Amino acid sequence: MTHDPSARGSRSRLLKWLGISGEDDAAEDAPTAEIANFRDPSAREIWLPAKRRLLGKVADFLIDHDLEVMPWTLEIAYDCVTGANPRLAQMILERTEQGKAVTLQWLEQVMREEKGDGTAEQLVALMSRLEESLDDFTRTTSSARTATSEYGAALQQHVDDLEQVSRAGVVITELAALAKAMMHRTREIEHNLNESEERAMALQNSLDEARRVADEDHLTGLPNRRAFESLLEKELALAGASGEALSVAFVDIDHFKRINDTHGHAAGDRVLKVVAETLSRISDARCHVARHGGEEFAILFRTLSPQKAWDRLDHAREELAERRLVNRATDMPFGRITFSGGIADVFAYANKGDALRAADDALYAAKQAGRNQILLAGAEPPPLRDAA
Repeated sequence: MTHDPSARGSRSRLLKWLGISGEDDAAEDAPTAEIANFRDPSAREIWLPAKRRLLGKVADFLIDHDLEVMPWTLEIAYDCVTGANPRLAQMILERTEQGKAVTLQWLEQVMREEKGDGTAEQLVALMSRLEESLDDFTRTTSSARTATSEYGAALQQHVDDLEQVSRAGVVITELAALAKAMMHRTREIEHNLNESEERAMALQNSLDEARRVADEDHLTGLPNRRAFESLLEKELALAGASGEALSVAFVDIDHFKRINDTHGHAAGDRVLKVVAETLSRISDARCHVARHGGEEFAILFRTLSPQKAWDRLDHAREELAERRLVNRATDMPFGRITFSGGIADVFAYANKGDALRAADDALYAAKQAGRNQILLAGAEPPPLRDAA
């Protein structure tokens, strides 16, 4: 068989262009041919193989985690495989090692925490400083208004006394006129101070409303994650001081992605509201329900043991599971809407972080055991059952 040297050279160059070593062809070529055909590689020949390897890693990341191809998932994949976001890459590795899926909802929550919490905290800090300044201004204004009022009353008394003896001479009459002018000016100042105090109160009310909005989930009206963390600090201090029990629970709607895919996100939002309303009915002054993010809710039970907290939360689960919801926009039934949950005794762990992780692990165990159930942290999960 006749070999065409030019064909071998073209194939070798093609393999090099694709980033594949052409050892076989190189072995066949004579040293003289190699020297004759040698040239410096172009920039394209250098970066193209690297680019293809990078695209392959990005694709493998999305496939391994069963993620949809979207601009922001591509960005996450790129940051992870290139090391641009080592913290996120570590979180994904830890979650994978725990046997948990890297879902779109989980990634949304992580990215929201990374990008959104800083801005919210800065806003709250600014509002706190402004509120302190308003308090100082209000106290100062109130003191000045009181002093002005007392001064005006004293001036009025002096004017009355002077008018009684005005016939004593021109000087006293002039003093009385001057005192009247001072009294008139004092009353103007008092009026202006009253207006300033009213404006300060109006601004304070606006600040209170802004703080409420910053702590509220706009869709369900429940406290948001930031507010929940603040509530946890407060309830932890109160329960620790009084020796009361404190339990924390995480709740997650079952098959929520399926609801969104089948009925659309607007219908999914309505389901979120229904679940929020169901959970709100178990709340009181010592039981706080918050939307933790996505389709997940967090609940604090003060004075309730984990078992009693389980009884209350499981009753809400049964109440929701018995309902048959219909999408009014399409008249299609949603089917059975259920949720799974995990509960942990906060004081059974070294710190609140460990307690939260224990509740989250119990929630994951409930999902793995078939969904539509509440599990206590540390308890053995029941046998797998069908919760369809």
